[in-house]
Amino acid sequence: MNDLTNARSPAVTTASPLSPEAPVRAQVADLSFWYGKFQALHGVSMPIEDRRVTAIIGPSGCGKSTLLRCFNRIHDLYAGVRYEGAINLMPDGLNLVSRTVDPILVRLMVGMVFQKPNPFPKSIYENVASGLYVRGIRTKSEVEGRVEKALKQAAIWDEVKDRLKSPAYELSGGQQQRLCIARALAPEPKLLLLDEPTSALDPIATAKIESLIDDLAKDVTIVIVTHNMGQAARISDQTAFMHLGNLVEFGETEQIFTNPKADQTRDYVTGRYG
Repeated sequence: MNDLTNARSPAVTTASPLSPEAPVRAQVADLSFWYGKFQALHGVSMPIEDRRVTAIIGPSGCGKSTLLRCFNRIHDLYAGVRYEGAINLMPDGLNLVSRTVDPILVRLMVGMVFQKPNPFPKSIYENVASGLYVRGIRTKSEVEGRVEKALKQAAIWDEVKDRLKSPAYELSGGQQQRLCIARALAPEPKLLLLDEPTSALDPIATAKIESLIDDLAKDVTIVIVTHNMGQAARISDQTAFMHLGNLVEFGETEQIFTNPKADQTRDYVTGRYG
């Protein structure tokens, strides 16, 4: 068995050919990232295909959440961080991590949902409308239409349509997470990021979120970090396996789980470590 916990392993990126029917929505190109003097990502490159689900897996501390959070510049909220390389949003090729691009603009284009549901201390309606207000959308009819659309996309409309003015905290944990997904969808983002979105939920709520992800991918490009390999195998089209800040292997999910090309990937997906 390889000693994967104490030694840095070189990146062995083994990308599968792109699906001919799926254009690229974003291209991660030689992306490196530092927290102060600590380098957390090392030259990561991979495509994010449009209207597909890309899963990022790997052991704790491998850099998967760090990579995900580069997409919407959350790291910029902390001092001493640095990016090199690019995450180019297609078709315009806008580099999301460029110093010349406003992080606020990035966050309007890239929605994010976190591990623990984090609704604002406001009504259900105001939670979903909040991103629209930031975008400058204030017309009542447009806001109402977009709120309803987002709640329907998040498969929670029928459960909340008669209590939109009620506090969001009155919802169950699973409902709160779907509300957070609706909030992220309302501004019509180019990418939707999900950081272990079911880790705090029970199996029934988890199944609902997984079914929702499958439905959303028909219209939205999704990148999900998950520690649950079964979940990655069930819901994703492509999978990236990371270790110690390196992208070890990237490809179609079926290939990653049934015929991995890197020994490290095989050890991880078969449960030999992690």
